[in-house]
Amino acid sequence: MPDLLHQDFERTGRTVLEFLRRRLGFRLWMITRTRGDDMIILQAEDHGYGVVPGTILRWADSLCFEMMQGHGPRIAPDASVIPAYAASPAAKRIPISAYVGVPITNADGSLFGTLCALDPAPQPVSIVKDQEMIELFASMLSSILNAELKISEETRRIERLEVEALVDPLTRLANRRAWDEVLVREDERCRRYGHTAAVFAVDLDDLKEVNDSAGHPAGDALLARTADALREATREVDVVARLGGDEFGIIAVECDADGAALLLDRLRAALDGRGIRASVGVAMREAASDLARAWQDADRLMYVQKRTRWPLRMSVLGDAAASAHPTDQGVDWSPNRLPSP
Repeated sequence: MPDLLHQDFERTGRTVLEFLRRRLGFRLWMITRTRGDDMIILQAEDHGYGVVPGTILRWADSLCFEMMQGHGPRIAPDASVIPAYAASPAAKRIPISAYVGVPITNADGSLFGTLCALDPAPQPVSIVKDQEMIELFASMLSSILNAELKISEETRRIERLEVEALVDPLTRLANRRAWDEVLVREDERCRRYGHTAAVFAVDLDDLKEVNDSAGHPAGDALLARTADALREATREVDVVARLGGDEFGIIAVECDADGAALLLDRLRAALDGRGIRASVGVAMREAASDLARAWQDADRLMYVQKRTRWPLRMSVLGDAAASAHPTDQGVDWSPNRLPSP
């Protein structure tokens, strides 16, 4: 067994999955992240189920959900004799005859996700004796994960200090270079840990008219008021940037769809309270995509709103939204769901 003490969470996970596959068999070994109704596959050692990292499954459909509810054992050599496992939606959709599942926990003891395995054939009863080893691996992954998340928080704080040196002189917000750097760094965190994030595109509706009618000092004052409104509405951990001209961007880190909807309401209130007319687009980073794509989707929705002047409804964009007709911008696009193990 390779030395795991000096590896990060991602590399340790790969090593653990490869070892367990060699030691115990099973067609599929996974490390998952649970988040609301979702079960996100962070890593997979797959030999027949067709599961890839980034897949989003329904948490309540899974055998892991039943295991965490106490409805079945952590190791089931024959899952078909466990009523809760046999009746689960996952087992009715895909062949599952053997199951392994143990929790990976956050520092406060809450559930982060699971280390789990599936096989279409029953396995020897003797695998139950390996439960202690599998739980030890899950405990080790939990420890490495939580240490790494603490380091990640401190790294993010340092990055924000670096970003403060890359500012737009008029608004004192992050500039385009800082935005591009943070977009890449936050996307890596989302990919590695299964974090969610929302991206907002904000564009002033009246800057040209103000510049033409009242002069550029009035336009500069409008930009400064807009920056104040965006700072007021967002959290300290979020990134707010002026991207050029009358365009602004926001990355709401570790923010789910409900949080993004609340932030959208706060943005609207802060802008309206200062008499600022702006078009706003918002999109969620999907597990199978990235923040750059979410930014493109948010920007597209912002321009749809600018053209139509329709109030924006919160949309969680999936692949369908990217090709949707512009007048469909109010549709709630939900990501496709797959049956979960």
